[in-house]
Amino acid sequence: MQTIARTLRLKPIVSGILLIAALGLSACGDAPVGDDSQIDPTRRAFAMREAESLRSRGARVWCVPFARNLSGVEIRGNARTWWKQAQGLFDVGKSPSVGAVMAFSATPSMPLGHVAVVSEVVDDRMLRVDHANWHRNKVSLGMAVIDVSDKNDWSRVRVESNPGSFGSVYPINGFIRPNS
Repeated sequence: MQTIARTLRLKPIVSGILLIAALGLSACGDAPVGDDSQIDPTRRAFAMREAESLRSRGARVWCVPFARNLSGVEIRGNARTWWKQAQGLFDVGKSPSVGAVMAFSATPSMPLGHVAVVSEVVDDRMLRVDHANWHRNKVSLGMAVIDVSDKNDWSRVRVESNPGSFGSVYPINGFIRPNS
């Protein structure tokens, strides 16, 4: 690395940064293929920047663009339409996985539906999601969701609206996985 730095006449600090970057990239090769244990940090940073940009301009932060930016599931329209639109275009199912979009059904209290991105599967009855506008115009990261369905099929959930406090029961259509 020092030879490269001398050849390119880089300052020591730049050489150090390049060395750290090279080591970081080499570590990427050691990760298991298909490891989906966490949300892609680049996608999360992008989704958060976009949400902050909207807020700074006085615009509302909605669940749909946030979920699209975070997951890579390219669907447009109100959240209530995502499940139907996803059929035949994306891998859909009833079991959660990290990075999948949880599609909430429309209800009288939530007529546009809702979408959230699974950020962690804790166990067979609990997961965490990242989503926007659950609390008006805010992004919530790592919010707990519990499966309260009779058949343990993630068809009905309760969302942790405040720490340790789970709210109403909401119907879920299922999970939409981004295309690889």
